[in-house]
Amino acid sequence: MPHRVTILAFDGVTMIDVAGPSDVFGHANRLGADYELRVVSPDGQPVRTASGTTLGVDGVADSPEGTVLVPGAYGMVDFPFTGPLVDAVRQLVSEAGRITSVCTGSFLLAEIGLLDGRRATTHWRQVDRFAQRFPKVLVQPDALYVRDGDIVTSAGVSSGIDLALSLVEDDHGPDLAAEVARAMVVFMQRPGGQSQFSAPSRAHVGRDSPLRTLLDAVAADPAEHWTVATMSARAAVSARQLSRLFHDEIGTTPARYVELVRLEAAQDLLSRGHTVASAAARSGFGSDETLRRVFVQRLGVTPGAYRAQH
Repeated sequence: MPHRVTILAFDGVTMIDVAGPSDVFGHANRLGADYELRVVSPDGQPVRTASGTTLGVDGVADSPEGTVLVPGAYGMVDFPFTGPLVDAVRQLVSEAGRITSVCTGSFLLAEIGLLDGRRATTHWRQVDRFAQRFPKVLVQPDALYVRDGDIVTSAGVSSGIDLALSLVEDDHGPDLAAEVARAMVVFMQRPGGQSQFSAPSRAHVGRDSPLRTLLDAVAADPAEHWTVATMSARAAVSARQLSRLFHDEIGTTPARYVELVRLEAAQDLLSRGHTVASAAARSGFGSDETLRRVFVQRLGVTPGAYRAQH
């Protein structure tokens, strides 16, 4: 039997939140899966996406079995949700066997009480608002996607692709999921517990930002002894301003950013055959135990297991 995947679309929806997962399931079908993909809207009419394009739909939101995916939209959490949109979400999830969201789509799931008492995430820029607005939700602020039973919530933009790849792996195994990732020329499915922040995010910091030179330096030499003092000096700002810049421009702290860069460096070293001890030293973690603690906390696997898998 085909596995039905129903994606909700609505005016202002972020196109990649719909298109990214759709492409994953479409590629999976070309490689032997059998997903029946439908896009629906609250009233069955085409919608205007955030990019200004018109997106056709297959019908009105109903009560499907299978998987339901609720995407997000830029600025959608700045205003009260409309009744028809909330009603459409409630209708969609009523019979679904698996319920998922991308980005601020988690706000819609929380709006109907579906996430009360459950672990969930959303885009990092909105996690504080998410936690304040829905205090019964166990917000996981720094994860690509979070599973809690039959509900999976994911962070922003490309994390929807990671989520969809994880669903393909659930349904058809890791080999097919890997083939889909290679066909799409995207990262192999990143673990859900991996940080939303990635070292390449430094490319999104403007060239006129005091952080730009610092982030390039950290990426070039993660094993350097990076402290708030040395980082402030490199960026030519005060320690207080440094923390504010990291919060405003990257959404994390200086220490967490350095840890992430070191983690990615260690992953690369292990993938290229370095021993755990060598990866710990070259990436800046220093000891095997520190590297192990960060790997288990961030990725859910030990460095040795990661090396064996890659």
